[in-house]
Amino acid sequence: MQIKLVSLEDGITSCGFRKMAAYVARINEDTESCYVSTNRYRSVLNGIKGTLGEAGMMHDEEIDEIAQGLAGSDIVGYSSMTGYAALTHKIIARLREISPDTYQIWGGIHPIIQPEDAITADVDAICVGEGEFAFSEFLENFRDGRDVTATKNFWFNRGDEVVRNHFLALMTRDEMETLPFPQYGEGEKIYRATEGFVDMKVGDYVANDGLGYTTLWSIGCPFHCAYCGNTKFIANDPKYKRIRHPSARYIIDEVKSARARFPHLSQVSFHDDSFMAIPYRELEEFAELWKAELGIPFAVYGVIPNYVKRNKFEVLTWAGMNRVRMGIQSGSQDILDFYKRPTPPAKILAAGEVIASFSPKYHIPPAYDIIVDNPVETRQDVVDTLELLYEMDRPYTLFIYSLKVIPNTELEKAMRERGIDIEEISANYFAIPPRVGNLLLYVLALVRPPRWLWKRLLKRVEASTTPQKEYPRLGMVLRTLYLMRRAADHLRVMDFSVIPGWTGYVFWRLGLVGLWQKRFTPRPERPVKEPAVAVAVTPPALPDAATG
Repeated sequence: MQIKLVSLEDGITSCGFRKMAAYVARINEDTESCYVSTNRYRSVLNGIKGTLGEAGMMHDEEIDEIAQGLAGSDIVGYSSMTGYAALTHKIIARLREISPDTYQIWGGIHPIIQPEDAITADVDAICVGEGEFAFSEFLENFRDGRDVTATKNFWFNRGDEVVRNHFLALMTRDEMETLPFPQYGEGEKIYRATEGFVDMKVGDYVANDGLGYTTLWSIGCPFHCAYCGNTKFIANDPKYKRIRHPSARYIIDEVKSARARFPHLSQVSFHDDSFMAIPYRELEEFAELWKAELGIPFAVYGVIPNYVKRNKFEVLTWAGMNRVRMGIQSGSQDILDFYKRPTPPAKILAAGEVIASFSPKYHIPPAYDIIVDNPVETRQDVVDTLELLYEMDRPYTLFIYSLKVIPNTELEKAMRERGIDIEEISANYFAIPPRVGNLLLYVLALVRPPRWLWKRLLKRVEASTTPQKEYPRLGMVLRTLYLMRRAADHLRVMDFSVIPGWTGYVFWRLGLVGLWQKRFTPRPERPVKEPAVAVAVTPPALPDAATG
């Protein structure tokens, strides 16, 4: 049976899709993974112009060419986020026209977040939960010609009826341990305009990820932030708030497997939602294995201020952690409350103090996420965010995002209740309007101005909804300087994980990257091993003499 799986997103990172593709390839030999990379994620030019995220659009000729490349398959499965939903709809419709017997399934984030939209596509089914075990059950019944419409984690179009099934239990740690490693360099295809789907080569990986490998160790998040798609996952199953992950041995072996195929991989980025929420003992085991068997730098994304603990940072930095990314989102307590994010400014500042103590000696400056252009924000809310960042311990850089409202989240409900036009503010979260308040974020990522000058600059800040002058040329200059500063921070330690292209690859081939990591990258001493917590065990009572 021929199955083709299609990932539609900026770039080819696709961590979740790669996991699913590996699983499907295990249970069905004739499986092909196809990538439609709508816009290279780390394009330097797009970063300078502020046009990252303006993807998900293709000409009709390209849509037809993609559909032609999928035609004739028994099953085609799609994976996309909401930003690429319109494109996915179009490809599905065109494939239905030219290959009506192909069974089409839409999975990934969008059908989970907004199943009501996904099921309106000309698909046979959508996957609304974890896909691996659900698809295995579906495929077994599909092959045998049995009814598939009772498969859990799926919705089905059956004539004029939509069959909505319940959810499977979330995967356990032991079940996660049985999954194959994500598919990486194992015969994937990539779409090129006028050429169709062609073999993916080393150059495609280098163009997208430089010398970096991106993965996830854990799934789940203990928070319930109003703007986050995780709220939908938690609504589907409250147990999603628990952190689940396979063993440290599993994730170490996964990285070793990827490096066996691509020896140039010299850094790893963990995009877990809450890596630092993993208990210390498990992080310590991970650190010891990483140090002994890999010894390359790694970054941790998705750091939550509440879980920043010095002992965790010490053991992970000893193992090779060289940068982190933490979500701040806002410096205004009112907006943090609006987002239902229990990270008060004092806790953010305390976390920043711990993080900054490792940089620049051991870490590349940390990156902090900030959300701007929230129509609910007052001028004071914007000022509060700028003041918090002004007070943060340095050095740091910023990842700045314009607010995008994800469908079916609590934020969408709150915005609609306030009569806010969601479509108007949700076009592109990378496009940052060059207003004074936003431009000052770039300034802070570069330098801390003198207080007297800072006070004068703050007087020009307005809420995003207030009509105000924009400075596009100044914005481009500041964004260019900001990106140059970020690149310099990485180049200083020969880290090419966020710098795409062949430059890093050439440095690796010359042996300079490995030499720098071994000879010129300082690492702290192994922290003192924390004693195990003794657990008192009460011995069983002896049998009573009268009854024993």
